[in-house]
Amino acid sequence: MTRGIGLPIVTDSRQSDSASSAPSSNSADGVTTIYRERQWVPWYWWLAMAFVVALLTAQFGLNRNEYWIYIPAVLLSIVGVWVLVSMSNTVITVEQDADGTRWLIAGQANLPSDVVSRSLAVPATAKRNAMGRQLDPAAFVVSHGWVPEMVMLVLDDPEDSTPYWLIGCKDPEALLRAFVPEQADAALADFR
Repeated sequence: MTRGIGLPIVTDSRQSDSASSAPSSNSADGVTTIYRERQWVPWYWWLAMAFVVALLTAQFGLNRNEYWIYIPAVLLSIVGVWVLVSMSNTVITVEQDADGTRWLIAGQANLPSDVVSRSLAVPATAKRNAMGRQLDPAAFVVSHGWVPEMVMLVLDDPEDSTPYWLIGCKDPEALLRAFVPEQADAALADFR
């Protein structure tokens, strides 16, 4: 029942890149974006990358012409920004289509809300257990070390062998209320 991996999904580009739960609509195909978050790397990673670029630039420019400072500084800065932006390319979106079905879109994967039998908010204190020995190898996982909380969505879909989705998110409550509002209160009962 899940939409195929790699299908083009039209989202509203006017949404900000941070977590957002304000609905916006795309009138071209009747899709409404209910929730959207982009998982940027933490701000201190940018400082660390700036330090690495400065250190490597200083090494290249040691006792050399000034071009050995300017050119590596520009090239290493471009590479550093590219690395951090590419690590921050995960976008979690909840959309509602014209017939009322809500879809969770994590990267290129799509999940309709009607195949989710149970959901659970996983606090930061339980993330290690959820990602450790208890993790089912057949589960679909989207996780980054800098996103501490997660949402577990248990599937009941005879066409899909995936037992559950484990999605890292900045605001599990907003994600659950947007994607499976009828299950959100039960899923958040033991959260925090």
